Amino acid sequence: MLSMIRFQKVSSLFFILLFLVSCKQNEKPVAPAKETITAATYQEAYRPQFHFSPPNSWMNDPNGLVYHQGIYHLFYQYYPEAIKWGPMHWGHATSKDLVKWEHKPIALFPDEHGYIFSGSAVVDVANTSGFGTENKPPLVAIFTYHDPEGEKADKKDFQTQGIAYSLDNGDSWTKYEGNPVIENDGIKDFRDPKVFWDDKSEKWVMCLVAGDHLQLWSATNLKSWTKMSTFGHKKGAHGGVWECPDLFKLKVAGSEEEKWVLLISINPGAPNGGSGTQYFIGDFDGERFTTDQKETKWIDLGTDNYAGVTYNNTPDDTRIFIGWMSNWAYAQETPTETWRSAMTLPRTLSLQKVGKGYTLFNYPVPQLNTLMDAAEKKDRMVEIGAKDTISFDHLNQAEIKFETTSKDFVLSFKNTKGEELVLTITSDQKLFLLDRIVSGKTDFKEGFANTIQQMPIDKLPEGAYEVRVLIDRSSVEVFLNKGQYAMTAQLFPTEHYTLLETENTGASPLEMKNLEINRLKSIW
Repeated sequence: MLSMIRFQKVSSLFFILLFLVSCKQNEKPVAPAKETITAATYQEAYRPQFHFSPPNSWMNDPNGLVYHQGIYHLFYQYYPEAIKWGPMHWGHATSKDLVKWEHKPIALFPDEHGYIFSGSAVVDVANTSGFGTENKPPLVAIFTYHDPEGEKADKKDFQTQGIAYSLDNGDSWTKYEGNPVIENDGIKDFRDPKVFWDDKSEKWVMCLVAGDHLQLWSATNLKSWTKMSTFGHKKGAHGGVWECPDLFKLKVAGSEEEKWVLLISINPGAPNGGSGTQYFIGDFDGERFTTDQKETKWIDLGTDNYAGVTYNNTPDDTRIFIGWMSNWAYAQETPTETWRSAMTLPRTLSLQKVGKGYTLFNYPVPQLNTLMDAAEKKDRMVEIGAKDTISFDHLNQAEIKFETTSKDFVLSFKNTKGEELVLTITSDQKLFLLDRIVSGKTDFKEGFANTIQQMPIDKLPEGAYEVRVLIDRSSVEVFLNKGQYAMTAQLFPTEHYTLLETENTGASPLEMKNLEINRLKSIW
């Protein structure tokens, strides 16, 4: 959740009215009347065509990512009354393939304990909570309560943790009458529980952020929690408040070795400004997470991948990640009119040994390929100092992919208005650069596009590697070497890009092998 909310002012009268309404909606899903979806809903300017975005209104962090009975659930921070942040609910969508999404009624509403901030969801297979039965295990959501009245009164304990359960695979929810299940002993930023079942210790483990560090808690029944340990007081980046933790185990590719991965979002303090998500590779013994990692590592070096977490209970234990595709530096000012914000593409995470260390790769799920109007693969050569231009009508809804050994070239996506997105790779500086300075509409917020985003690529392979670029109306996601490096950014061109210009800035011919430009179908 966001650290900036303490500056928001919400009237007491509004909160009381909201509470009176929401109490009646505790167990019955209700969709706001204005969520009616028409043929024009997903045709607005800048509306993503193959990324998830809400039908209308404000959205931020992904929450409660869980797979159950063939369904991927995506809950998210949602304010149905405006396109700016407000009293938080849990919005809800479902998918069978992580590509096409079905909008569902709001899952969780604010109540007497406060707004419903970020959290997670689990399948309580053994019915440890007692909310269901062994034959009908419940889905259990774990979330942060945020009391706005306590915050306005300058209290320190206005965030607590609550739970709710569903016996119909997420269609309706009942809040636990014993909420909150974790009280607050005076920590101002105490939130974003991510819960998982630990087979080794045979207990539930909860990751909670507490200002500038992580707390780990445990329970046998999801109701009675005990604090076990802390991590991070002097580890990693601390330019802002820690948020949205996630802890999970991955095998190191090509081996039987297993390591634990900890995700921590931070706002501000990211390498290119504002919000970003760092990760740690280490070990977890059932009580403590430890790491000997010295450098700060980021899952995505772009400005617009934040608060990302992973799915629980996925088939084959595949670790799938989704982030909020925005940045608190300008999230509430982006130039959309009826909706605001989208999610990143779902990405498969893998852990690989690079040099003497470990790197967390993230790469779009393979199901995305079902949307491709597959183009013929071609090899293309650009001579030293030359430029090569390709015309394509759908560059704002497309994938560009090729293999190369070069680390000196520029890709420019252009339209007839002189707007362009410029992607540069340079071997001298060992950097990948993303320039959206004249990419389209940028004046909605000072600082949105006044600098070129940088990503160090010093560990990129010496031989061939893949370059993959996905553009969707108002965003670009770049993946180098199958996700060894990733960069995500919003952009708002006033007309579609139709020209792709490739410039060879190296000392040898630029060979682009298996070049393909694919249009992606709309998921709506």
